[in-house]
Amino acid sequence: MNDYISKIERNIFDKIKNTKNLKILELGVQNGESTKRFLSICKKKGGHLYSVDVIDCSKVSSDKNWTFIQSRDDNFDLIKSKIPKQIDILYIDSLHEAKHVQNIIYGYYDLLKVGGIIFIDDISHLPYVKNGLRSNFYCEINNQETFNAVLEIYFSNNKNFDLNFNFQSSGIATIRKIKKDKIKRKIKIESREFSIKNLIRKFVKKFNN
Repeated sequence: MNDYISKIERNIFDKIKNTKNLKILELGVQNGESTKRFLSICKKKGGHLYSVDVIDCSKVSSDKNWTFIQSRDDNFDLIKSKIPKQIDILYIDSLHEAKHVQNIIYGYYDLLKVGGIIFIDDISHLPYVKNGLRSNFYCEINNQETFNAVLEIYFSNNKNFDLNFNFQSSGIATIRKIKKDKIKRKIKIESREFSIKNLIRKFVKKFNN
């Protein structure tokens, strides 16, 4: 079992495998690893999977519980015309850039039922840092920016949903909606890391050591 499959098994499918009649929106299909696992749950427990990808992935499955939509996942009007008005699960594994992930969360959040879950793949930059296991500049920066964007959205909405992170492999974030309230726009978190006060603190600490 590779790292990706192990990660999604532990952090997604173990959590939802006993839930009946799920309506799932999956953004990003590629070779269908997550698609087939979502469909397995739909087949056993009822429900339906709606998957979106810019490339034609229609041959991944012929399951009657599956609807494939070939489109950009931010084509909200088109996609919303083809899926239910409420969903239980949103899985985001498409374009791993902070602004895109942020737009996707805002674009589909209102469709999520109270108690519904958003899973956001690839939020950890740790495997991609310089001299890391998969050293990669693009993945390091994008995953770090996505992580920070998710934190900023939570900072503005901490009474509306719960947020958890798991850092296995490239990481995954879990947002569970707990109130019907509309999602608020993010507020930038003002860090004191580079403040004069903190620079003085670091200097004094270094001098004392």
